[in-house]
Amino acid sequence: MTRPDPPARRGRLARTAVLGSLTAAAPLAIDTYLPALPAIAVELEASASLVALSLTACVVGLAVGQLVAGPLSDVLGRRRPIIVGAAGFVLLSAACAAAPDVGTLVALRLGQGLFGAVGIVVARAVVRDLYDGPAAARAFAALMLVSGVAPIVAPVLGGQLLRLTSWRGVFVVLAALGAVVLVGVLLAVPETLPPDRRTAAGWRTTRHAFGVLLADTRVLACVAAAGLGFAAMFAYISGSTFVLQGLYGLSPQGFSAVFAVNSVGIVSAVQLSGRLVGAEKVRPHRAVLVGLTIASLGSATVLVGALGLGLPGVVAGLFVTVCGVGTALPAATTLSLADHPEHAGSASALLGTAQFIVGGVSAPLVGIGGGRTAVPMGVVMTVAALLALVTFGVLWRRGPADGARDGGQLGSDP
Repeated sequence: MTRPDPPARRGRLARTAVLGSLTAAAPLAIDTYLPALPAIAVELEASASLVALSLTACVVGLAVGQLVAGPLSDVLGRRRPIIVGAAGFVLLSAACAAAPDVGTLVALRLGQGLFGAVGIVVARAVVRDLYDGPAAARAFAALMLVSGVAPIVAPVLGGQLLRLTSWRGVFVVLAALGAVVLVGVLLAVPETLPPDRRTAAGWRTTRHAFGVLLADTRVLACVAAAGLGFAAMFAYISGSTFVLQGLYGLSPQGFSAVFAVNSVGIVSAVQLSGRLVGAEKVRPHRAVLVGLTIASLGSATVLVGALGLGLPGVVAGLFVTVCGVGTALPAATTLSLADHPEHAGSASALLGTAQFIVGGVSAPLVGIGGGRTAVPMGVVMTVAALLALVTFGVLWRRGPADGARDGGQLGSDP
């Protein structure tokens, strides 16, 4: 294969960076302002539960928005929905910075989630429009190089911002980042779904698309793997501040160091998985199985650490878990979108919605211990990872045995 000329390569790198940034909108919107929740409650004279409702509203918006935007992009094309979503995210983020009361903030956060969801779901569909098979795996790995680290570094970023500004400033920064991404979309992301490949508008078409996807056990296997794997990650993200600092006494610097090491781990695992699958050295479904097995072992180590090994066991288990999830996700994403290109937006919506719904359910379960033990976090992570492994294995085996169902045909290099 001849090497692409430098301008073409630079254009692909720019497009990948923009698409990855779009998929990072959700973790940035959710996690960056977490350290500011107490300050919001004080300034807006609201209870902690009402302020926490703003987080729930954003997660709901991210889940529902993907279900709407994914099928819509199959009808309208990819570029217009991405532009509208990015612009709406900027406006709603700026509006959150000016919220006069908690009720308004909750409503605005819902809208912020709805618009932020558009970029997440459509970015994956754009990759599927452009690449097949191993090439798609490499492209998704490149996408996750940008987006995969966001859920881990966002709380640290928010904490540092609060040293310089108020919680309102955090939303101003989110609006500014969104504006940069919007400019990137306008400059670097072309339309990838021509009119002759689009589906007809209407509820019946959307219902048919989801019916086709839900009847495919291998699509369900990938959705379950991604959703439950993300739940293990979400349990870590939502519980780590309490566990590492409150329970085990790590300093903010030590906490940031653990997050940084885990960031390196997940990004490295994502890239290694994408390259191995992309080079056809590992079949995509085997990469998912290996990744989920690693995540299960890591989560079990977290639980053992919580029961007796202490901080070393917890920290080691967290690192192994994120590496396992990072190994599984690129392959699961590739497989979920591989066999129904005409419904790529809808398939992407199922994948993303499952991640946020299942992940959102896992977060409150971590707090069952009431601040006295890390066992709930370990249990939630272990159960989620094991369920992901078992569910994927069972559903995948029920699918067709032909080789074409293991990642599609070879495509061009990303």
